[in-house]
Amino acid sequence: MTSYQPNLLVPPEVLSVKGLTDYIQALLEDDPLLVQVWVEGEVSSAVRHRSGFFFTLQDQQEAASIHGVVWNSYCEQLVIEPEVGEQVLVLGRIRLYPQRGQYQLMAWQLFPAGEGLRSLRYQQLRERLTREGLFDPLHKQPLPAYPQTVGVVTSPQAAAWGDIQRTLKAQHSGLHVLLSPTLVQGKQAPEAIVVAIDRVIQDGRADVLIVARGGGAAEDLACFNDERVVRAIAECPIPVISGIGHQRDETLADLVADVCAHTPTAAAEYISPLSDWQAAYRNCIACLYIILNRQLDVAHEHLLAQKTRLRRLQLDRRFEREQVLRSRLQTHLHQTVKQQLGQAQQHQQLLQQQLIALDPTQVLQRGFALVQTPDHQIVRNTHTLQVNQELQIKLAEGHFMARVTALPSSPRESDDES
Repeated sequence: MTSYQPNLLVPPEVLSVKGLTDYIQALLEDDPLLVQVWVEGEVSSAVRHRSGFFFTLQDQQEAASIHGVVWNSYCEQLVIEPEVGEQVLVLGRIRLYPQRGQYQLMAWQLFPAGEGLRSLRYQQLRERLTREGLFDPLHKQPLPAYPQTVGVVTSPQAAAWGDIQRTLKAQHSGLHVLLSPTLVQGKQAPEAIVVAIDRVIQDGRADVLIVARGGGAAEDLACFNDERVVRAIAECPIPVISGIGHQRDETLADLVADVCAHTPTAAAEYISPLSDWQAAYRNCIACLYIILNRQLDVAHEHLLAQKTRLRRLQLDRRFEREQVLRSRLQTHLHQTVKQQLGQAQQHQQLLQQQLIALDPTQVLQRGFALVQTPDHQIVRNTHTLQVNQELQIKLAEGHFMARVTALPSSPRESDDES
């Protein structure tokens, strides 16, 4: 037995550590499958560093693990943070860490695996089908007013089939019912439901189609969120009524159906010609209930607000404060008026004294006389007088006439005489 022996004397090419690392890095980071990859695993370690989250994903069944990192620029956008022991779904890309020669998963987003993954897939499918217009109300078909034949897609062993039969018999006994049996749970259910719908279409007798299933857990209703089932209902030329699960449940089949009744019994009730009136009646009752509750809430809030306002006002204390304030204002007003009146009286007395001092009669009372010319001009000096000029002399009591007999000489005249 011979084995291959490499030629150790003449190497074809020698790579440096960096060259080898760059080559491996190019293989990993340029691979289109690794540029954006979804990885599911259990977080076996998680450390928050100043530059981001460093964690390790582990696959316990295969005993494999991979290191991952979420840089700070993506931390605020995370749906969940990596926690030890949690099963997560990671979106990111494969990068090589040259300093250690290790590859790692550079993560952009983390989601809870299991139920969280199912919810994520459901939301993505719903958004995509919404953009396509499958749930647009404009595409809904009206139900026939008086259907003669009804097709039912459900399991013959399910309680939903019995509920539909009893309801149709009670409300519309002459209606012809066609059962198209199918699985309503499990991996084979989506394809079986599509085949059952197509069977009713090919038969050509049904005026309306009911797709129904009784209540159950979310995973039991997963087949009605399958894209194949949703598109089969959307493309069905027969008006479709969905009666899936309970009132709280909502599947993509409910959204795409022409009428969503939520339960099998409610779906059968829509077949009756009185269903429109019944629906309108239920809607009126629901609207009335909402309006009454809203008015009660508003009245209750208003009552609470008034109670709060009364507590804040405290009318008795406020009335006492107002009385004290009014008494203080009255006292202040009385003092102010009294002060201003005293000042006015003092000013009046001062003015009266000034008037008395200026009154010429008071001067005459002290023995002085008022000398006036006949034309009532007051004589203040002798320069304006002439000899033989008549003057009127007023005294404190009475007056008399006088004549100027002589005038004193001016200083110049005295000098001339001398």
